[in-house]
Order: sequence, then structure tokens, then C-alpha cells
Amino acid sequence: MTRLEEVQYLRTEPDGRHYNCAQSLLIPFAPLVGLSREQADALGANFGAGMKMGSTCGVLTSALMLLGLKGCSPQQSALLIQRFRAAHQDTDCAHLLPRAQEAGIARKDHCDALVLEMAHQLEELLTQEA
Repeated sequence: MTRLEEVQYLRTEPDGRHYNCAQSLLIPFAPLVGLSREQADALGANFGAGMKMGSTCGVLTSALMLLGLKGCSPQQSALLIQRFRAAHQDTDCAHLLPRAQEAGIARKDHCDALVLEMAHQLEELLTQEA
């Protein structure tokens, strides 16, 4: 299974387990940055739903963790944040989720799309740095 396929698989709630947005990115990319899957799972546990308080989207926080562990530059991290904000007008779940709801997009569908979008970007960034 490719990393992108694993990201999608984790979002399907296999075996009834819910993997939050951060875990869904951290786990498949863990081997690229020297983490075990178990470490990645634990690391991302409290970053879903904007750190469980509507703050910065777990997709973005987990992506920044991965970039940091891979040794990417601060400029690459800043560019990732800028792209996310330009595409979604915000970085906080407290604003992203209501916007999606107003557009008629279910929360899970919205979050799944953000996870997959970021997985594609990470695949590019982390493999070109390898």
C-alpha cells in the first residue's frame, strides 16, 4: 500500500477506530522521518479538531511536524502555511468547519479532503528532500 493509499485507508475508520486528521498523516509518513507508526499514532493523538479546541487544523500541525523531523527549512514550512491559508482562507478548525458546513460539505468529507490534499503535498515535499 502506498502512503497515499494508507492515508485514505486510515480515514475510513478501519476496525471502527477513528484516526484523526493529524494521525492520518503522521502514521503513513512516519518511516520517512524516523518515527515508528506507534510513535506517530501517539504523537498525533491530541492534534485532531484543531488541538481539540478548534485551533490550528491537525492537517497543518502534523505536516509541520513532519517537515521539521525531515529537516526542511523554515521557508518551506512558511510556504506550506501560506498555501494552506490561500487555499482555505484560514488555518483554524473553528473557521474552516463552519465554512464547509455553510457550503453544504459534511465535516468528515471536508476533513478527508484536507487530509488527502496535504498528503499529496507532503509526498512531494518529503520525497524531494530525501
